[in-house]
Amino acid sequence: MTKLIVCLTGMPGAGKSTIAEGLKSKGYDVINMGNAVRKEAQRRNLEPTRSNLGKLMLELREKNGTGAIVELVKPELESSTADVILIDGVRSNEEIQELRKFGTIKLLAIHASTDTRFDFLQKRGRSDDPQTKEHFEERDNRELGVGISNSIALSDYAITNVGLTKDELIETSFKIIKNWIN
Repeated sequence: MTKLIVCLTGMPGAGKSTIAEGLKSKGYDVINMGNAVRKEAQRRNLEPTRSNLGKLMLELREKNGTGAIVELVKPELESSTADVILIDGVRSNEEIQELRKFGTIKLLAIHASTDTRFDFLQKRGRSDDPQTKEHFEERDNRELGVGISNSIALSDYAITNVGLTKDELIETSFKIIKNWIN
């Protein structure tokens, strides 16, 4: 069977990582694109600040093309033995094209309101999460600048993460992926 690669896409704080973490127990491998950039920052001895990670993400794309982050996760993709791989944080059509080399692609978009996303990011506690509305808007604009709206628009299915509990969000995603498998 060809691997099913489920690309989770959506604006920062919409619920992509919540879904990915929640579905690990189903035997799916999870590859986080943001973590790949964080590891690259560590390799370069860069502090994982909001500013440094944002600049690094843009620099990698500028230097190596808009599918550059897929290059960072290639070893994980190639070594995965799972039938389903979740890619947490796909941001561009070029990344999707690169991922097609590894299996059948399905795009799952997660939508949430600006206020919901900002509240979640403030509570999440990653080193690069925005703590002010200004930083939040700056990050959203950077994501939009690399083409995330295109991957959201091209999604095979979209979940609106408004009023859902964490478990409901995970279960909804699981049902969608099970349908894609069948």
